Amino acid sequence: MNALTEIAAGGRVLLSGNEAVARAVWEAGAALATAYPGTPSTEILETLARYPDVDAQWSVNEKVSLEVAIGASLAGARAFCAMKHVGMNVAADALMSQALAGCHGGLVLAVADDVGLSSSQNEQDSRYWGRFAHLPMLEPADAQEAHAFTLAAFALSEEVGCPVILRLTTRVCHVKTVVAVGERLAPPPRGFIRDPRRWVMLPVNAKAMLPKQDARDATLRALAEDSPLTTELEGSDRSLGLVASGPAALSAREALPEAPILKLGQTWPVPVDRIRAFGETVDRLLVVEETEPLVEETLKAAGVAVLGKDVLPRHGELSVRVLRDSVARLRGAVVADAAPAGPDPDVFPRPPTMCPGCPHLSPFYCLSKLRRGVLIAGDIGCYTLGAGHPWQAMDTCTCMGASVTMAQGLAMAKGGEDARKAVVAVIGDSTFLHMGMQGLLNLVYNRANVTVMILDNRTVAMTGGQEHPGTGFDIHGQEAPRVDFVALVQAMGVKPERVHAVDPYELPALFRLIRQETQVPEVSVIITNQPCVLTDRHTPRPALTVVEDECTGCGSCINTGCPAIQVTRRETTTTKSGHSKELAFVRIDSAFCTGCNACVETCAPNAIVPLNPAAHPRLEKV
Repeated sequence: MNALTEIAAGGRVLLSGNEAVARAVWEAGAALATAYPGTPSTEILETLARYPDVDAQWSVNEKVSLEVAIGASLAGARAFCAMKHVGMNVAADALMSQALAGCHGGLVLAVADDVGLSSSQNEQDSRYWGRFAHLPMLEPADAQEAHAFTLAAFALSEEVGCPVILRLTTRVCHVKTVVAVGERLAPPPRGFIRDPRRWVMLPVNAKAMLPKQDARDATLRALAEDSPLTTELEGSDRSLGLVASGPAALSAREALPEAPILKLGQTWPVPVDRIRAFGETVDRLLVVEETEPLVEETLKAAGVAVLGKDVLPRHGELSVRVLRDSVARLRGAVVADAAPAGPDPDVFPRPPTMCPGCPHLSPFYCLSKLRRGVLIAGDIGCYTLGAGHPWQAMDTCTCMGASVTMAQGLAMAKGGEDARKAVVAVIGDSTFLHMGMQGLLNLVYNRANVTVMILDNRTVAMTGGQEHPGTGFDIHGQEAPRVDFVALVQAMGVKPERVHAVDPYELPALFRLIRQETQVPEVSVIITNQPCVLTDRHTPRPALTVVEDECTGCGSCINTGCPAIQVTRRETTTTKSGHSKELAFVRIDSAFCTGCNACVETCAPNAIVPLNPAAHPRLEKV
């Protein structure tokens, strides 16, 4: 029996918000769950994959993920889809049209916002998708509510006949709470109802749906006013009332325990009349919402007098201290800025870096050496760290797949005066399959002069090592068809002689290949083919060490960026020409070393040798 399902109804278990959502999806009787991995939402589908009776599937991107879930809903099944906030941008095409048609079986879309930008390129507020798409938006504050609201979302979806968005944040996704769980439901089969006037989104059909959408909006507004998910927390001080939702409501309760709070469980449609009635019981009303002023602006547009972002910060999480200090200033108190914690400790800086032996180290080492003659368009993944020290080998990075398309624009706009300068797009294997294929097709079609580097490490590494169509395995670890990247890019029109698969650990060969392809005036593709060192697909090689007496302090090995290489001492010397030169003598932490050989290729004095020479046949240079 599956251990996850052994807890009887009413049992209590410690779960994160992501795990609680997964449990509720299973309890709701969902037949299908889809997602594309992305922090902070990744663990929802990973957890669902361990439950029976739910077909959990990774998709190549969020649009595909949502469309698969929509298809299951139209067939009458309950379906679920999860993504992070920027993934909703990718899924928006399907979302906006299907929102008009609605759904058949319950369809719940969980979107996880990264308030505070812990691991994302922006802080967009997904609550606006509820308003934009005319869809209900539920917003839990902790794991227990994440569980309860997910169940409620499925029921609401089938009651009203439209998808329901469950808005999470990093705080809800990852913080654990004791959750009371239940048994799995068995929703009656609905089957597919053939109705082309509803499901075929021709303009004539869509126009007929607009009045129905208006009627649905009225129903949703009425349901929001009486939603049991919205509750009032009593307070003895009626001089200031708070309207809050999500984790911000919990911070507000802790920061201002005497203030009454109307805690919104459904943040779209905004229950304007209920908030208006609550506001009449207090002297002043403050809307506590993280990032954008969605509720505040809706209330002001309805003529409700409220305070909001004129009092509270617009960016980042609303912590207890932030709320307490902001309200104190509102009440006229002088609040001192937080006292400095004292001088920073004198420690060596530790910026984010790649792992020891990462197959991305060598490509960025090579690109850093070609830096003066190359523009480098980067993408989203572990390799985004190539923008940092010591490589500094990235000029742009916007969103998934944009490396290839932005590289095309860079190449097209350079003009004749800079025609010799090459443009390189760097993209990972999962990101290429997510949104990079269309960009490469566009490059070929428009004959752009770009070299595309696909760094294939056979996993979605940045979010924890998930599977994708290029790994050869599905979410359950079962074998699945694996994409042949060489054949794929050739099928897109890249000439066979311009497609190269290369071992990134063969650093001299990789360097020569990049230099060669950046000088060819047509689309070329370089595919690195070593797996991520944190997966079981990687076979570590025997570790290396430094012969200290042979090390000249040149520091060339440091420029690979491998964190297993450590500086033991620095010296300054004077060259024959009279210039000062800093030397950095190193050692290799053999416990971390994976024996990738990249540093050996940079070491002119041959000071890097096998820790156990007999076990390291690759090191022909030594």
